[in-house]
Amino acid sequence: MKLLCDEMLKGLCRWLRAAGYDAEQASEGESDRNLLARAHASGRILLTRDRKLQEHRNAADTLCLLNCNGVDACARELTEKLAIDWLYKPFSRCLICNVPLDLLPRGDFSQAPVDVRDQTLLHCPSCKRIYWEGNHVQRMRIKLRNWAAAGQQRNIPPYC
Repeated sequence: MKLLCDEMLKGLCRWLRAAGYDAEQASEGESDRNLLARAHASGRILLTRDRKLQEHRNAADTLCLLNCNGVDACARELTEKLAIDWLYKPFSRCLICNVPLDLLPRGDFSQAPVDVRDQTLLHCPSCKRIYWEGNHVQRMRIKLRNWAAAGQQRNIPPYC
């Protein structure tokens, strides 16, 4: 599943990337028409809270309108509407670029902080950002697990 998040859903977009989804972020000030065209052209579902977007012709084909406020509420709503699996491929994409992460070659460990060089290190081939399993990742994993568990308990069929 490929997603496109509008400007209002930047935080949700990062969480979707953390879960392993291909989630693009709308550019600042990008027009509604361009967002819809971009979603159609790339085969993405456009996630938005903007009700005016549903008024556009052919919007229903690609639009998922959310009513949530806050990331937790949006995660719950997305789990219900799109059957999002929050444990799909955790931490396999760059949170900034949305590019799939690669293992950092041993020769490049000099770029990483000294205290994490004994861990498995991943990097983004696009922006060169380095990722490792720190405390922040453990806290994020807990949140992803909680969202996944809440979705399994509800067992609601997907719709949009």
